[in-house]
Amino acid sequence: MFAASPPTRRFTRSCTTTWSAIRRWPWRPDLGASLVVFLVALPLSLGIAVASGAPVAAGIIAAVIGGIVVGALGGVPLQVSGPAAGLTAVVAELVFTYGWRVTCFITVVSGVVQILLGLSRLARAAMAISPAVIHGMLAGIGITIVLSQLHVLLGGDPFTSARENLLQLPGQLTAHIPAAALVGLGTVALTVFWPLLPRPLDLVPPPLAAVTVMTLVSLPMALPRVSLPGDLLGSLGLPELPEGRWGGVLLAILTVSLVASVESLLSAMAVDRMHEGKPGNLNRELVGQGAANTLSGLAGGLPVTGVIVRSATNVQAGARTRGSTIVHGIWIAVFALALTPVVRQIPLAALAGLLVVIGARLAVSRSHMRTLARHGELLVYGVTLTGVVMLNLLQGIILGIVVALLFALHRALHAPVHVVPSTGTTPWRVVVEGTLTFLSLPRLARQLATIPIGSRVRLELLVDYLDHAAYEMLDNWVQTHERGGGSVLIDEVATPVFSSIRAGRPPRSRTSGTHVPRWLAPWSRWQSTRLPAAVDQLLTGVDEFHRRTAPMILDVLGELRHGQEPSTLFLTCSDSRVVPNVITSSGPGDLFTVRNLGPLVPGPHAVGDSTLAAIEYAIDVLQVRTIVVCGHSGCGAMTALLTTAQDRLAMPSVDGWLRHGLSSLQRMERTIPGDEDQDPVDRLGRANVVQQLENLRRLPTVQRAEADGRVHLVGMMFEIGNGTALILDEATNRFIRSSHHGGGTPGAWTTPRQPVIDGREPVP
Repeated sequence: MFAASPPTRRFTRSCTTTWSAIRRWPWRPDLGASLVVFLVALPLSLGIAVASGAPVAAGIIAAVIGGIVVGALGGVPLQVSGPAAGLTAVVAELVFTYGWRVTCFITVVSGVVQILLGLSRLARAAMAISPAVIHGMLAGIGITIVLSQLHVLLGGDPFTSARENLLQLPGQLTAHIPAAALVGLGTVALTVFWPLLPRPLDLVPPPLAAVTVMTLVSLPMALPRVSLPGDLLGSLGLPELPEGRWGGVLLAILTVSLVASVESLLSAMAVDRMHEGKPGNLNRELVGQGAANTLSGLAGGLPVTGVIVRSATNVQAGARTRGSTIVHGIWIAVFALALTPVVRQIPLAALAGLLVVIGARLAVSRSHMRTLARHGELLVYGVTLTGVVMLNLLQGIILGIVVALLFALHRALHAPVHVVPSTGTTPWRVVVEGTLTFLSLPRLARQLATIPIGSRVRLELLVDYLDHAAYEMLDNWVQTHERGGGSVLIDEVATPVFSSIRAGRPPRSRTSGTHVPRWLAPWSRWQSTRLPAAVDQLLTGVDEFHRRTAPMILDVLGELRHGQEPSTLFLTCSDSRVVPNVITSSGPGDLFTVRNLGPLVPGPHAVGDSTLAAIEYAIDVLQVRTIVVCGHSGCGAMTALLTTAQDRLAMPSVDGWLRHGLSSLQRMERTIPGDEDQDPVDRLGRANVVQQLENLRRLPTVQRAEADGRVHLVGMMFEIGNGTALILDEATNRFIRSSHHGGGTPGAWTTPRQPVIDGREPVP
């Protein structure tokens, strides 16, 4: 026997690996999803080609290459690529200016630029463009599509610019062809209202249904129809180099590569949010998009981008892998080659009606406009939209970016500095927030000039960065004001940047991310050590609440003024280190909290006990849905339980209360495997949580609520030293990290692959 050569062995292993991957491919869900996406993509590809002024075959070629090439090479497996409405206006202008073959050359070079951007790992740099510019660009493209396709819908021909289409539209309305208008308006109506039909009709994609129905209706009519070459493969041709005008061609390459990249990356990020799989690789996605554009241009196809409509359809149809995207491209190729006569029967007015709907949806997005209005960026949106419609795409984008930069500069100059005048005994307040640089100094100087000489001032700094000029101005003003007989209390609410610079320790970078907000930090972290008594700390804290915290939660407190509806009863220890709302990331109205020494739950016969009264009230009146018993490490009550009764004689009330924890001592003796090395106090704390849950279940009120499924009980242990909240797995009586992500039933805690056992990570 002869041994196989290394190349033969490598080839055999490769074939085995490929066959294994094919066998593991979830072909049923991907095959079904590919059919659905194909039915959506086919009419859209034809319509976009017609609207772009390109050969109809160019739309099919781009759809096939986009599906197969990007599907195989892209970094977002469930994204579907093909000819997109976002580039329709650009391509139409290029075809009119340079001709179709030069447009193909521009597509090829744009693809190479995208590949270089992806290999340079610059994909996320495109996200630096303001969303207001992006949405304004898409809205402008949508209006441009609508204005051009309304002429086709009415039986005419579109003009070369959106402005001219708008000016000539009244004349087109008076000279429309009734049959074309009927088909076009019928397509619009069917596309919009088809999803409202009952099953199984609503399962058919609206674009396919609208184009199919109106094509059948239009068969007896003499209307312009899709012109598709009989030999689709024979229509493929190489692109042509431009004859001069290289400056405009280079600008066109930049425009196509930029718009295609941004649209594809925005679509990719939206697709990632639609499923629970691993996020895609945007740099690889850009390389895949570039490869598809290069091949599409060489084959005589339209530019390719990721398309959110097809991608969303792919995810919703149940696609699992990139196989769905690839197969959808194969379906389009088979259909175009085998059913060319069918495609030729589609009236252009039907495709125009479909594009009018698509353009209108691009142009009008109430959710985006509400978001932009909240952030004060509607002007950027409006300028970009107007520029795209009245000038051209690139000039509109540049205008939008310039306005967005001016807004950013304005915000930098208009620093958040405001002065609150003195009222009676309170001092003047100067509040400075955010980043303070030399650009903000004119406004800061104007605000400081309004403060009277000799007054008491509280300078509240919520800054994360001070440059040299800003620090120098503040420091000089403080010294000047104090020399004039006034006083200045510097209150650094956020990171102590000012005092660090004054002490000669300027922070090397912004450190606000590690700063503990005052509503989470102990008094000792932010209050002056010169305060004479604890009551002063309390009153200073209340004053801080009024100034900072209350304004932030005023709306919430206003909603709660008529009553409470907490979802959780939280039983925990009185220990000052345990803060229930911090541990659970909750706010006012969420937790009904009962704190005692322990935590301990008396037996059902302890009539008049405040803890039992709170439990009954929470279940029967407030109707809480969860009861939590939360112990903690280093518990003083557990330490006292481990001492003898003789040691507790000096505290008779404590001794009487701790008798409710004697059963926890007995449970502690039944050591759980793995607990032997734990600190006795913490081991008793864990046993106590388990025991108190058992005590709760002996209470008639809890028994009834749990039996009816109205209440779920949860055990918790808070590790103070490492800030970890562990959840009790009652099946094993062990405490584990929760990997619960919401969306399930209350208390549906899921354990990690290797659980944390009693606070210790398992050894691999």
